[in-house]
Amino acid sequence: MGIISGYPVGAKIIAKFRETNLCTKEEGERLLAFTNNSGPLFIVGTVGVSLIGSTAIGIILLITHIFASLTVGIIFRFWKRNKDILKKTYPSTIRRSADTKQHVNFSNLGEILSTSIMQSISTIVMIGGFIMLFSIIISILHNSQVLHLINYSIYPILHLFNIPINFASGITTGIIELTNGLKAITTIPIKELSKTIITCSFLLGFGGISVLLQVLSIISKTDISIKSYILGKLLHACIAALYTFLFFLCFPFFSLNI
Repeated sequence: MGIISGYPVGAKIIAKFRETNLCTKEEGERLLAFTNNSGPLFIVGTVGVSLIGSTAIGIILLITHIFASLTVGIIFRFWKRNKDILKKTYPSTIRRSADTKQHVNFSNLGEILSTSIMQSISTIVMIGGFIMLFSIIISILHNSQVLHLINYSIYPILHLFNIPINFASGITTGIIELTNGLKAITTIPIKELSKTIITCSFLLGFGGISVLLQVLSIISKTDISIKSYILGKLLHACIAALYTFLFFLCFPFFSLNI
């Protein structure tokens, strides 16, 4: 569901698992590290088709995104393994699943549908609110020249990975808020389009601080730590970029240089 539905559905499901005693704290943290991802509609539709203008590129980004997510999941199987005991124990503040189990039948179908729709609308409004808030923050940072100072600080890293300097602003913006950053990156004219795609892959893997705070707001009612998510998304970003780079290395006819 985290891959199909996109941010922040994976985090919502994990929080629900923890609230209803379906996983331990450690299991929840492992899941959180790799199951909250960008969805195919956003990667293929928005990034691939709308921003870059290619369905094929969107599919490449989606495939590397999924494989990077699975790789992070394999790595995180060792997260706090020594603390994860066989007998599950839960704090008293968390409800038992038996008390919250709700069967679907004709008499309560309307209520369940109404609740589902209201929860979906609430999530959509939250996502839109975070995007709007961080768009304003990015504008403030840009006008106050703070964003330019941050851009200068990452120039050595860009040189190290042979990334054009004019990508700095887009990368910084994408780390803060994903959609604005991707839009900035894809509008930069560059001869080697593969570098644009690899950079987009990195940003899609990380998700941005905006999504991070969305996840934090969702898991705040549980005892799940946000640390595993931060580490997992950093790994996801690096591995997704690496997989995309290896794809273009193995299939040079897909380099898309213009």
